[in-house]
Amino acid sequence: MFISEKEIEIRYAETDQMGVVYHANYLVWMEIGRTKIIEDLGFTYAGLETEGYLSPVIDLSIQYKASMKYGQKATVRTWIESHGRLRTIYGYEIVHEDGTVAATATSEHVLVKKESFRPVSLAKVAPDWDSKYNEIKQNKD
Repeated sequence: MFISEKEIEIRYAETDQMGVVYHANYLVWMEIGRTKIIEDLGFTYAGLETEGYLSPVIDLSIQYKASMKYGQKATVRTWIESHGRLRTIYGYEIVHEDGTVAATATSEHVLVKKESFRPVSLAKVAPDWDSKYNEIKQNKD
């Protein structure tokens, strides 16, 4: 399974009054992880946008396991959980430096035309990208 990794230095501004990372910041880190896996595979999300396409989140699930704090480093691990004709599910694991899992998550995305928000197949827009996702997806259907 192909897994992309991105280290995040936790900033003070990402913590709440309890001194732990505020829950919404994990979502930002997931987006960083998603962008990283796309780049690691040789593609760019910005390139899709330039061509008139967007990939909105249509579902999100996150499970918090162990809190993280300012000064620590988190590693976001990202993979392609599943990929179909219109939907892609990314899997995430956010871990402490010692390997302790802080959170697990999935985000589900569709590809749409920017001007109409009509769904379109990645295979039609970027066949090489679609092929790569099918090659490395975890769930082979």
